[in-house]
Amino acid sequence: MDPERRSRRPGSEDDVDLEALMSDMSTSLESLYPACNMQSDTVPLRQNGQHNRNQPPASGSGAGAAAAAGAAAAAGAAAKSVQPQESPQQKVQRSQPVHILAVRRLQEEDQQFRTSSLPAIPNPFPELCGSGAGSPPALASGSLPPTQAPAKLDVKVFGEDATCKVVEIMVDMTARDLCQLLVYRSHCVDDNSWTLVEHHPHLGLERCLEDHELVAQVESTMAGDSKFLFRKNYAKYEFFKNPTNFFPEQMVTWCQQSNGGQTQLLQNFLNSSSCPEIQGYLHVKELGRKSWKKMYLCLRRSGLYCSTKGSSKEPRHLQLLADLEDCSVFSVITGRKQYSAPTDFGFCIKPNKVLQETKELRLLCAEDEQSRTCWMTAFRLLKYGMLLYQSYRVPQQRKALLTPFSSPVRSVSENSLVAMDFSGQTGRVIENPAEAQSAALEEGHAWRKRSTRMSVLGSQSPLHPSTLSTVIHRTQHWFHGRISREESHRIIKQQGLVDGLFLLRDSQSNPKAFVLTLCHHQKIKNFQILPCEDDGQMFFSLDDGNTKFSDLIQLVDFYQLNKGVLPCKLKHHCVRVAL
Repeated sequence: MDPERRSRRPGSEDDVDLEALMSDMSTSLESLYPACNMQSDTVPLRQNGQHNRNQPPASGSGAGAAAAAGAAAAAGAAAKSVQPQESPQQKVQRSQPVHILAVRRLQEEDQQFRTSSLPAIPNPFPELCGSGAGSPPALASGSLPPTQAPAKLDVKVFGEDATCKVVEIMVDMTARDLCQLLVYRSHCVDDNSWTLVEHHPHLGLERCLEDHELVAQVESTMAGDSKFLFRKNYAKYEFFKNPTNFFPEQMVTWCQQSNGGQTQLLQNFLNSSSCPEIQGYLHVKELGRKSWKKMYLCLRRSGLYCSTKGSSKEPRHLQLLADLEDCSVFSVITGRKQYSAPTDFGFCIKPNKVLQETKELRLLCAEDEQSRTCWMTAFRLLKYGMLLYQSYRVPQQRKALLTPFSSPVRSVSENSLVAMDFSGQTGRVIENPAEAQSAALEEGHAWRKRSTRMSVLGSQSPLHPSTLSTVIHRTQHWFHGRISREESHRIIKQQGLVDGLFLLRDSQSNPKAFVLTLCHHQKIKNFQILPCEDDGQMFFSLDDGNTKFSDLIQLVDFYQLNKGVLPCKLKHHCVRVAL
């Protein structure tokens, strides 16, 4: 059959031009695979596989020639029905090999072909695309929520000597944790009596923060000139040890019968179902006025009430003065001067929202220190309840959990030492602990006497023994130098009115004497320490020469073990720490 003739397939209605079909396929493939620089020696094939000798070799890419050859072969297969039968000699003839491009180039071109053949789909995340084609994905500012870094706060804390330290804390740090941090940084002795004080100089108020309170939350309610103080407070949890000293029987009433006793007294305060009441007369400052009025008050769990008719506690005669929820109780430090208070034992119930205004402060005055302490302690117990008891138990629980190796232990050489008595011809081991302690005290006193004699006999000490005994106490924390009687009382009150709290100071009336300021039963007493001379040596005595001491350190050591002429032993000393 002539290739130029058109043949009609049986059953079909349209004519098919095979040569036109092959030409169109070759054109399409050539457009997809552009020619490259390399020349191909492949000669185009006819449909029967014979070389076309009359036509010169075509220049083009090997891939294009291979594709054209493949298309021609497909067209030849389709035209078998219309073409004459090939001879066996023609079937065995094959085409020459075709040069193929690199695999990477073919894969790139195939990827381009596939990409161009896919329909255009809009990018659902245009913000992830950079400005350039090769730039990495970039997020627009504000497209993601900001990362929440741990919130921190700078807190300024002042010491008793007006020194200051700025501490960076977390917003969830409690007052106890901050005190532990300050104790560690200041190299203080951690005896669980340190506290953080909220001080408002413009209002003349201050209070000790509870251990569980958040420092950042308290600072948010403080004005610009308010500040935190770091000091001792031995009376913070003293009411758990001696509750009867804090709650006089005539001031406490119960809605139900109580068996009495210290344990039952505390349980009634800590139990939310019980209804303890503190009652008594107080001086109340009228809001917005300078006048004070003596009224009968009653403190309950629901708040502080005053009676409009004498000491009647009937509901119709009780008027609410302050709520316990959004308020805190403060000590008034400048009552007479700033508020014309009738006594020095003032306290205040301050709403947390009040910063600088004094109109909304509920100022109260008691007749003595014991009454004021009773009212303020009851306010704390009724407001916080079990939280105070849990804070009080924390140091004891930590101490119980410590292993023997966690606490400071003595060295092996110290553990091997024993008390010995060399008064006889041969030495003996002292097995009685009381006798061993007495021997240790005697040895200490004998050492001081020997050092004094050596100084008298011509030692090279720069200080005369009498001068040394008068200045050695100045290195101790309990000695506060030249302060007035009022200042010493103020320090005692600030650090807690507990039995045995003391300090020593110089006497204002006698330049050679000293004064011991001691607290007992919430009252402050002063005892003069006079110098006395015996056999040419200088001593100090607290009982007119009956008990003599070579220096004040010996005197303090003795009265810490023996009460003597004092109402109680020396237990806690007032200390000032420099931050």
